[in-house]
Amino acid sequence: MDYLTDYIKPELLILIPVLYLIGMGLKKSQSVADRKIPLILGACGVLLAAVYVLASTPISSWQSGMAALFTAVTQGVLCAGGSVYVHQLLKQQGKE
Repeated sequence: MDYLTDYIKPELLILIPVLYLIGMGLKKSQSVADRKIPLILGACGVLLAAVYVLASTPISSWQSGMAALFTAVTQGVLCAGGSVYVHQLLKQQGKE
């Protein structure tokens, strides 16, 4: 899993299983269409990454604010993608 830390900050890797569990909850609720789950996970990933980035990054100028925003969006999307990827791997394991 070292290759994951080339793209995703190690402290944000916890978002992958968290988003996976959120996705499983949405799937079981049956109130959300399956096709919307990846979008919701993307939004949740960006929101959770933004909370972490804003809490851990001192923002002293608009450049650092923009860098924090970029980091939050990219890290959130990557974590959501990782979550959907894990789901698909597990789903494919059940097929013959």
